[in-house]
Amino acid sequence: MSYRSLNGKAALVTGGSRGIGAAIARRLAADGAGVAITYVNGEEGARAVVREIEAAGGRGFAIKADNRDAAAIEAAVDEAAKAFGRLDILVNSAGIWRAAPIDALSLADFDETMEVNLRAPFVAAKAAAAHMGEGGRIISIGSNLAERATDAGLSAYSASKAALVGLTKAFARDLGPRGITANVVHPGSTDTDMNPAAGPHAEHQRQKMAMPRFGTADEIAGMVAWLAGPEGRFVTGAALTIDGGANA
Repeated sequence: MSYRSLNGKAALVTGGSRGIGAAIARRLAADGAGVAITYVNGEEGARAVVREIEAAGGRGFAIKADNRDAAAIEAAVDEAAKAFGRLDILVNSAGIWRAAPIDALSLADFDETMEVNLRAPFVAAKAAAAHMGEGGRIISIGSNLAERATDAGLSAYSASKAALVGLTKAFARDLGPRGITANVVHPGSTDTDMNPAAGPHAEHQRQKMAMPRFGTADEIAGMVAWLAGPEGRFVTGAALTIDGGANA
């Protein structure tokens, strides 16, 4: 797609202060969208992302909003829509990782995983859809572990991401008549500070891949940008996996 294909659009990226979320925010801004991002603890990281967007001639700002707080999520959506005068794109990127075998996983960890990885995308999408018109996009970041639980200890995380697929398919049915799409992007092992390609568990992950390397956050952002752009307008209710063939 041509450069600046999102000119005039407005986006909100949750969890946009680091990793995949930050790469998505930078890419949407590079394609012409105004971009708001949310963060919880990484204020300096969020400010740095905004500075990068602005230095490249784009418009961005950061909002502190905890994905465990439904009211804060709703307020962030409304603030972004008010600041830009519209809201066209929501990317649910914020998420948490809680891994432990079933006999060691606490109910609190299970509940928090569902709260952040599943309930928050519902809250954000419901709030965002109220501001969206024809051409709106809701894109959630899932995981290839929604499709295959490849190791022990994934019950909470894999369940939350699998449920996100069902939620997204239902969004697609609800919002399709209004011209709003809803999709999930499932990254595999991606080189970020949370899961570095040089980390202690990296080789174990590479051994599962058809292409034995970690993905980059920019590669995930490219898939999101395509879904957000004009070429993705007829894709909805889909779960698109970008994992180097780990699930092949």
